[in-house]
Amino acid sequence: MKKNSFLNRRGFLAAGAASVAVPGLFHAAARSAETDSSPVVRPLQGKRILLSCKLGMIPRETGGKKLSLADRLKLAGEAGFDGVDLDQAGECTPEQARDAVRQSGVFVHNAINHDHWKDRLTSANADERARGVANIEHCIRVSHAAGGSGVLIVVGQGTDGPADVIEERCRQEIKKLIPLAAALGQAILVENVWNRMFYDHEAPPEQTAEQFVRFVDSFNSPWVAMYYDIGNHWKYGRPGDWIRAFGRRCVKLDVKGFSRAENKFTEITEGDLPWDQVRKALDEIGFAGWATAEVGGGDLDRLTQVRQQMQKAFGL
Repeated sequence: MKKNSFLNRRGFLAAGAASVAVPGLFHAAARSAETDSSPVVRPLQGKRILLSCKLGMIPRETGGKKLSLADRLKLAGEAGFDGVDLDQAGECTPEQARDAVRQSGVFVHNAINHDHWKDRLTSANADERARGVANIEHCIRVSHAAGGSGVLIVVGQGTDGPADVIEERCRQEIKKLIPLAAALGQAILVENVWNRMFYDHEAPPEQTAEQFVRFVDSFNSPWVAMYYDIGNHWKYGRPGDWIRAFGRRCVKLDVKGFSRAENKFTEITEGDLPWDQVRKALDEIGFAGWATAEVGGGDLDRLTQVRQQMQKAFGL
């Protein structure tokens, strides 16, 4: 995840793949058999890899009609996604997130507030760090209320100071969040992004995931792990090797394509990212969990197309 918009950052072109899922089954599977006013919303059971999209990929209006949060979640369900990563968590309260899930019948598995780019845990300014902690606390509460299991965080920016100094800054701030995360059952998930931390932005491949692993392990906590973005670091390292290095630390996945040859992000099924290596490594570590598209979104047809591309990439 980066602060640039989906469309400007990736410039995605439409390219579909044949569907192997039946989107119409989604709502029936997602809703429980309860008949009270507060149904328990669950994703389809029995799937090792659950497919999701970012809320930010779903339009805020269609045909001149503004869409509520519940309407936007429904659109993801209609496109065949198993759930949604609520990456605009700063715009809603925990209660609003909970109600939208109940009204839509569509599962929300995670929360994000993009203010983590502005209010960074690595900042030398204590007030900015405090706002960053508050942002993540809000996301933890939103994800819990919605029924999710984690929050994605960008830990900061490598230009905020010497590597050892900023690493310790963000470590101390994250430690403050662990008690709340544990109390509400929400994993704090570090994403590998182009923020010049835990890799060398100027160095060529093949870099390893060792620095990320060391950082996560420094907490010695089951509540701090990785939200591995497969496309983000194909530029710097081999995804199969990174997945094996992360092992149990690899809790959730972000999904996009990337072309090393052209040095740009692509559609999920385009570029030269070795998806066969990704599938093999995920099998080897026994991965089971959420894979979330982070690409250019759009209407129902576009969202359906993205879901189809994910199915092709993961061999589903």
